[in-house]
Amino acid sequence: MTENGPDTKKQKMSSSLAQLRKYTVVVADTGDFEAMKKYKPTDATTNPSLILSAAGMPQYKHLIEKAVAYGKKTGKHPVRGEKRRGQSCCRAERSVPSDVTSEWSSKAKISRAYHLAHVGWLPAVVTLEDQVEAAIDKLFVLFGAEILKIIPGRVSTEVDARLSFNKTGSVAKARKLVKLYEELGVQKERILIKLASTWEGIQAAKELEEKYDIHCNLTLLFSFAQAVACAEAGVTLISPFVGRILDWYVANTDQKSFKPSEDPGVVSVTKIYNYYKKFGYKTVVMGASFRNVGEILELAGCDLLTISPKLLEDLDSSTDSVDLALSDKTARKSDLEKVTLDEAAFRWEMNEDQMATDKLSDGIRKFAADSRKLEKTLKDLLAKS
Repeated sequence: MTENGPDTKKQKMSSSLAQLRKYTVVVADTGDFEAMKKYKPTDATTNPSLILSAAGMPQYKHLIEKAVAYGKKTGKHPVRGEKRRGQSCCRAERSVPSDVTSEWSSKAKISRAYHLAHVGWLPAVVTLEDQVEAAIDKLFVLFGAEILKIIPGRVSTEVDARLSFNKTGSVAKARKLVKLYEELGVQKERILIKLASTWEGIQAAKELEEKYDIHCNLTLLFSFAQAVACAEAGVTLISPFVGRILDWYVANTDQKSFKPSEDPGVVSVTKIYNYYKKFGYKTVVMGASFRNVGEILELAGCDLLTISPKLLEDLDSSTDSVDLALSDKTARKSDLEKVTLDEAAFRWEMNEDQMATDKLSDGIRKFAADSRKLEKTLKDLLAKS
């Protein structure tokens, strides 16, 4: 009521999304620019599956064309010491003498070529496979650069999942992606390199962080052991999955539904968050892979949450209250004890955790499959160009 009678104006309630933002940095889990413009996330994440989906949309055709043109023109230029895929040896060229790159039929020049190969001077041979690899890398970076024009924060760009057990290859690929970003004027502070949370991926991230000041996002994280190893490696950020953990328990146990607070994915991320905060790790936690709004609300207060456009829409259209669920204060009161893991202990803990082992392997296979699909698309376009 007012002095003049009933107040007919209803006070506008804040959306659940707006309330969530008071406690947590909201990240868009999509490659769709329009969704980002609508929900205005701080950061964004991408992966091969999301890029594959976005690449099929007509509004992103120009990015595909740019990537194909880059692949056609550039191909792969090895660096000294790099081993080319499918070859037993390749010591890269620096500046190959012109007489070696022409008229190879001459015996003298063939002899000269063998000598140059022996000392590490090889001409670049650009194959269609090389062009596809260059185009894929460029496409990921083009999407990321466009995303950074929309959001104020950082974008996560993923290293090829097929390098998940190759530390050296992961480091090289990460550095290449960062270089491509820098060529577009994007500073590396706005980039997170995504790596699978295998032992090799975690150690690659450690080297990238310490040696090259490249910040990393460790993904496909399903276990406490993975989280501990990431924290000890000093990585910038981890993406523990929620929904995929729930999927496994629904598929492999007798319990087919869970209250949000008892959701095994929520329980996992809560434990990881509490452990990090209790023991003062700088690595931040970004919950990922959600199946419903309930999971998200149970993690309000987590450093970051990466959310799909569908669930962002659900949160934005809801006015349900959002309460703080995770905090440094409650984390410090937890009864968790400090854990240290070397490689042997890490591998044993993963071996004993069937869910984490299953989902990590499954996630790598799925991302690799989508990478192959994307490669085929670009390979067909390159072959026609």
